[in-house]
Amino acid sequence: MPTSSRFAVAVHVLTAIAMHKGEPVTSEKLAYSASTNPAVIRRILSMLHDAGLSRTQLGQGGGAMLARTPDAISLLDIFRAVEQEELFTFHRKQPSDICPVGSHIQPVLRVTFERAQQAMEAELAGVSIAQVVRKIEKHGRAR
Repeated sequence: MPTSSRFAVAVHVLTAIAMHKGEPVTSEKLAYSASTNPAVIRRILSMLHDAGLSRTQLGQGGGAMLARTPDAISLLDIFRAVEQEELFTFHRKQPSDICPVGSHIQPVLRVTFERAQQAMEAELAGVSIAQVVRKIEKHGRAR
């Protein structure tokens, strides 16, 4: 199962924007910070905009800005904005209904998968962009 870096890059982007304290940030600056292409950043910003997490200021000196305060943006908000896949998925083809394992594996795993998803979502819901900013600032001072 391939994994996506969209979530990590989206958290990076919104944290960088938050650290600019209300000043618009260009996709080029964000791309440089995240070591990726500005087109990737613009695609992620579009997803964040659609979710009401970022906005764009047009014109000279324009760029991306937060649409909410950093305290009002949770990592779960970001995850839901950029990740469309389920965290856990089942077999591509239905397992054998004749096999004792194949006929029961999905209902047995479904409960565990749902609990794991709920635990991850609860953890992400408890962390805001403001908290990430504070941790980065603290980490920077410790160096």
